[in-house]
Amino acid sequence: MAALPDGFLAALAARAPDLELKLDPADRWPYGSDNSRRHALPGGVAFPRDHPQCATLVGLCAAWRVPLTARGRGTATTGAAVPLAGGLVLSTERMDRVLEVAPADRLMVVEAGCLNGTVQARAAEHGLFWPPDPTSAAYSTVGGNVATNAGGPRSVKYGTTRDCVLGLRAVTGAGVELRTGVRTTKGVVGYDLTRLLCGAEGTLAVVTEVTLELQPLPAATRTLRASYADVGAAARAVAALMCQPVVPCRLEFLDSAALALLRDQAPDAALPAAAGALLLVEVDGSQQLLDEAVAAVSAAARVAGLLELRAAADTLESQALWAVRKSLSPALRSVAPGKINEDVVVPVSRLAALVEGLERLARQHAVRIVNFGHAGNGNLHVNLLFDPADAAQLAAAQRCLREVFALVLELGGTLSGEHGVGTEKQPFVGLELDATQLALMRTLKQVFDPQSILNPDKLFPR
Repeated sequence: MAALPDGFLAALAARAPDLELKLDPADRWPYGSDNSRRHALPGGVAFPRDHPQCATLVGLCAAWRVPLTARGRGTATTGAAVPLAGGLVLSTERMDRVLEVAPADRLMVVEAGCLNGTVQARAAEHGLFWPPDPTSAAYSTVGGNVATNAGGPRSVKYGTTRDCVLGLRAVTGAGVELRTGVRTTKGVVGYDLTRLLCGAEGTLAVVTEVTLELQPLPAATRTLRASYADVGAAARAVAALMCQPVVPCRLEFLDSAALALLRDQAPDAALPAAAGALLLVEVDGSQQLLDEAVAAVSAAARVAGLLELRAAADTLESQALWAVRKSLSPALRSVAPGKINEDVVVPVSRLAALVEGLERLARQHAVRIVNFGHAGNGNLHVNLLFDPADAAQLAAAQRCLREVFALVLELGGTLSGEHGVGTEKQPFVGLELDATQLALMRTLKQVFDPQSILNPDKLFPR
């Protein structure tokens, strides 16, 4: 759909005269892509300022069968916010208010366009925080976090977005206004529609408001860095760390390829020369109990193959240790013009088998693969590096990717832990979900979105 129907535009002007709408191609262009770098030009971009404007907009799109793609700040990596069918993009960036903070109930109500960083700042005023912390937390929206069920390092202890959302306000693809969930931490009346919409990538409803479950800010944190001779030793340590009572609030893994990259790009990191794998472990809690927590995780980390165990002495040293992990993505961009970044998950006990299998595939396809990620969840970011201008390298990376997914499923894993499906994983969804599951999901889609206007051509295999 290159242009929006004149009748639709007239109805929109009559029903929502104050709605901000961009129709000039130059204004529409930036809203045709997300961090996947795919692009499709929408017919228009709407900027509603509240729930009622969203409800009017979705209802008219349903009546006129205009495709509608909701988006936050476009930080998704899978193409979920790319308007492949044209139509209208609904940007939530004007809906960025914090509507309510209730510290006694440990909850906050925000509009979908509110930034994760804003939530953290407002929560911190009351000694609280919201657990989801994706890399893009400073500039990603809560609505986008909900759409992809975003996670991040803290999810190992506190869960992903759907574990930290109490309720939603939304508009289905039929234009029906909907409230889900509760304002309490317990509630089992009816189906859990809140969790259903979290991770649905905007294919079932447009989320307009979110009720967040907050957690108390820990009084103190402590970070440790453990270096191992090989990935097998690091994987044994991860299993030991996750099977003892003190749950780390962060547990990150870097493989030998990631360490080699950092030695080249960040020599000040002072990584042990013989290390073949590295873990970053963080614990949080009261100051009085932190020494005991550090002792517990240190004991668990001391498995055969440990080369060095180093605890940060203070906040500055802790920040320096985490700077090593955060420098990986910029380092990747500097060594390869093209990157396929996947977020696969396997059971923690199969982590070593996954990394060893990835090393084999890298040799077999002559593709450089760098792995790091959230080891406590078995969630690795698998980065296939190549030159997209080289047809042979591109083809090799694509062949390798299919075998990466086959390996993950063979190990009892899943194709995505926090990035979602979007368009990037569409060709592979059928490898994980069987015909019965897909049929039930399509039926749900039909119930919520009978005209199939919401984020069409996403999620399901074509």
